Amino acid sequence: MTNHKFPQTIAIAGAGLLGRLLAWQLQRAGINITLFEAGSFTPDAPQSLRAAAFTAAGMVAPLSEAVVSDEGVYRMGIFALQQWPTWIAQLPANETPLFFNNGSLVVAHQQDTSELEQFERELGFILPGCKGYQHVNQHEIHQLEPDLHSNFHSGIFLREEGHVNNREFLRLIGDELLKLGTTIREFTSVEALPGKIVTDSSEEHFDLVIDCRGLGAKKQLRNLRGVRGETLHVETKEIHLRRPVRLMHPRYQLYVVPKPNNRFIIGATQIESEDRTPVTLQSSLELSSALYTLSPAFAEARIIEMDTNLRPAFMDNLPKVTIVDGLITANGLFRHGYLLAPAVVENVLAHIFKKTDPVFSALLNHH
Repeated sequence: MTNHKFPQTIAIAGAGLLGRLLAWQLQRAGINITLFEAGSFTPDAPQSLRAAAFTAAGMVAPLSEAVVSDEGVYRMGIFALQQWPTWIAQLPANETPLFFNNGSLVVAHQQDTSELEQFERELGFILPGCKGYQHVNQHEIHQLEPDLHSNFHSGIFLREEGHVNNREFLRLIGDELLKLGTTIREFTSVEALPGKIVTDSSEEHFDLVIDCRGLGAKKQLRNLRGVRGETLHVETKEIHLRRPVRLMHPRYQLYVVPKPNNRFIIGATQIESEDRTPVTLQSSLELSSALYTLSPAFAEARIIEMDTNLRPAFMDNLPKVTIVDGLITANGLFRHGYLLAPAVVENVLAHIFKKTDPVFSALLNHH
């Protein structure tokens, strides 16, 4: 696939979701990749050294996110639903599934049904004519998720949604990069410049540099900010969910995402802060109590992890791809990492391989 038109050596700064996906696809295309990571490359690293992709729940929820963003995010999300199975098919067979396409369910307690109605109105306004969702009653909710509390009388089933077994995916793609011969330079902070990477001790030159360091690029991207997110991980055999469930509430939108081995990730918080200290007691209480109202069976769940991280975001909370000679910058996935990464990756690859019509160019590119 490579010839004189394409770069032969590429440095990628940042081994989060974008960095791994780009390194993987470019290495498979025969390009020599050096991947730099300021923290640890391995998923079992301490929380303080993990990329935001390890903390995320892995939802691919174009309808849910369109409500708080726009129709462009929905279109990129629909692309992601097609792209994730394609990528996963390129990996070796895995014992546990890596992608689930069972839709998602939005519910509200009776006193909060106005929140559900508002969600449906906004969905209809942003995506008029969309047939990817339907209103469901108490009986239909029970059919979809029998283990939820029986007092949910109405909800919205979003058929066009899925979720990624993200930690397992990141582990597998890391293994693939090593097998393919990618040069991994972990615990190495860098400055990404056109055609070169500067570390504390050296300056290395490449045909192309791709900077996808998330918040690590904040010195170069002055309008980038970190948005704190907090998650709770629990384990229980008392309840089974087939799909992510969102609970509408006046103060927060709780989500519960099922993972293999009887695990669940719970999140809700979106805090305008760059604080990475541990989860607060207030957040823990809110997440736990809201989880209990979804199903009393969660009362016996074991809390196995509490995690915090910072999502990189621009002012409009949308990603951007900036291209200058010798340097491509891709950043700003915000809380949409697994939803928007496929569109960003395909856009960057289209530029590298000089495709005439890069995907989502009008939405992402800033030259």
